[in-house]
This record gives sequence, C-alpha cells and structure tokens, in this order.
Amino acid sequence: MKNILLLVAAVALCGLQVRIADAQGMPGGMGGGMGGGGRGGQMPPGAGGMPDEPPTQTEDKPDVAVKKALKAANKALDKAKALEADAAATKDPDKKAKDMDRLSDQYNTALDAFTEALSHKSDLVEAWDQVGYIHLRQGAFREAIDDYNHTLALKPELMEAIEHRAEAYLAVDHLDEVKIAYMDLYNHSPDLAAQLMAAMQKWVAARQADSSTPHSADAEAFAKWVSDRDGIAKQTASLPH
Repeated sequence: MKNILLLVAAVALCGLQVRIADAQGMPGGMGGGMGGGGRGGQMPPGAGGMPDEPPTQTEDKPDVAVKKALKAANKALDKAKALEADAAATKDPDKKAKDMDRLSDQYNTALDAFTEALSHKSDLVEAWDQVGYIHLRQGAFREAIDDYNHTLALKPELMEAIEHRAEAYLAVDHLDEVKIAYMDLYNHSPDLAAQLMAAMQKWVAARQADSSTPHSADAEAFAKWVSDRDGIAKQTASLPH
C-alpha cells in the first residue's frame, strides 16, 4: 500500500513539472496549447504583462491623405505648365484655344488637390505657395496675395513668393508694396529682382498706352521710380565684382 501511494505521488509531481516547463516556454510565462491562456488556447488582452499596442492606422490617415493630395496636385500642375508652354509656342489658333481650355482644367484640378492637402495640414508651405501661383496665373490677384501672405508667414525668406506676390500687388495697383518687394529682391536675389523689373516695365508701358485709363500722379511717380531703379540696376551690374 505504501509503495502504491509513493507511485501516485511521483506521477503527480511529474505532471506538475511538465506543466511548469510548458508555461516557461511562452512569452510572459503563459502556457500554450489547448489548456493555456484561456478558452481555445488564446491569450486574453494584456495577459502575461505585455501591454496592448496602440493602433497606428488612425494616426497615419492624415499623413497618407496629405501625400496623396500633394501627388495629385503636383501632377496636375506639371501638366498645366506644359500646356501653358505649348499654348505660348503654337501659332495655330484652334490648338491654342484647346490648350487653354485644358490648361484651365488642370489648374483647377491642382487647386482642388492643394486645397485638400491644406484641409488636413494647414501649415504646408508648398501648398500655400502653389495655390498662390495658380491664383496668380488665373488672374485671381487678391486671392494670390492672401495665399502668399500665408506662405511668407510660414517661410519669410522664400524669395520666389515675394516676387510672385509683388506681381499680384502690381496687378491691383498696390504700388508701394511692389517697391518694397523689389528692394528686398534687389538686395537678396538679383535674378528675381530683374524678373520683377520686367513685370513693372510691362505694367508701365501698358498704362501709358491705355488711353482709357487716366494718368494718375501715383502711376507717373511709379513709372519714374521704375526707370530710375532700372538705371541703377544696370550700373550696378556693370561694376566689377
């Protein structure tokens, strides 16, 4: 009888050791198989001291949407610029008209996509800058000024935005702002200053040739200022570096 009891105890101890060994082989000390970790062998959430990982899909959605919108916007903008170049180069009036129609569609597509990107991330310098460019090319000058104000609030040193905003200012006769922009460009970006100078000279020539527009004192003073600044720029360019 004593031998039987010792045999039963030995078998029980062996089974306990096997279960302990199985448990030690699983992450967090949880047993596997049909008997480990609850019904069906699955581990309950948070069991074994392992915290649940937070989901990342929701956090990534805005970034994914922004990248998708920017990709579509830049693709449409590139097409628009190509169509604009084709329209400027062709002498066929029918082809030019078709290119201009398609150009408008591509600009609108790009504008919608950039606006979509900004709805997810409002501090995108690239998007504000390109929206300003599109409005400038479409003749929506006050909208372009507002867009470039946003751009330059985020990146004040962006010289191209300063030049483009100055062109929009010029179109709505904000001549003092144009002068300030030109001097900024003259001191920091001579190439862009020359680009703005060409736009200012074109504006002056158009005003002087338009008999329907009264010649205001401000316009005449601006024309003289442009002429003077052009002379200074040419003198400076001829000096040895």
